[in-house]
This record gives sequence, structure tokens and C-alpha cells, in this order.
Amino acid sequence: MSFFISDAMAAAPAAQAPGMEGMLFPLAILVFFYFMFLRPQSKRAKEKKEMLAKIQKGAEVVTSGGILGKVVDLDDNFVKIEVSENMFLQVQRQSVENFMPKGTYKAVNKKISTNKV
Repeated sequence: MSFFISDAMAAAPAAQAPGMEGMLFPLAILVFFYFMFLRPQSKRAKEKKEMLAKIQKGAEVVTSGGILGKVVDLDDNFVKIEVSENMFLQVQRQSVENFMPKGTYKAVNKKISTNKV
């Protein structure tokens, strides 16, 4: 009889290594993260890529900086946006975040011009 180990502990069989049951929880976490984070992010990236391919002259857009404008000219990498009367900005195509409904640009510019004192 040992002083530090009881007889019951000494006679216990060796613990078995976890099999498939031990892998279920980590796999469930990975599946959870895939459906919660990775899949929606890849869907958004695909939608943005399709949106950027559809940009054409005359479209009303908002940039990632929040600038509203009307597309005047575009090429493979850059978009020229009219932000006010005879005022243009050239931005990267990737900085365009979304399209606005037709008439938004005109309505905002009209509102701004009537508020000038």
C-alpha cells in the first residue's frame, strides 16, 4: 500500500484515448464558423465583384468614403465621378460601394443649391 496513491486509483484501468467523439466538438465549431463568417463574407465579395462589373456611365454611386456622385467616365481601374457641377473626382473602381436609385444625385444637388445663402 502506497502512501500517496490509494489502492482504488492504482487498480483503475488506463483511460482510453478519445475516438471520433472527441473530434465532434472541434468539427462542430469549424462548421459553425464557416457558416457564420466565411460563407457570408465570400458571398458579399462575389456580389461586389459583380456590381463593379456592371458600372456604366450615368450610374449614380456612393464611394467607400461616402461621396455621392454620377459616373462620367470609367476604365479598368478608375472611375471619374461628377460630385458637383463641373467638379470631378477620380477614384479607384474598388472604392465604389453601391449604386443609388436614379434621381438621387440630382435631388441632393438641387437641395444643396437651394440651401445656399
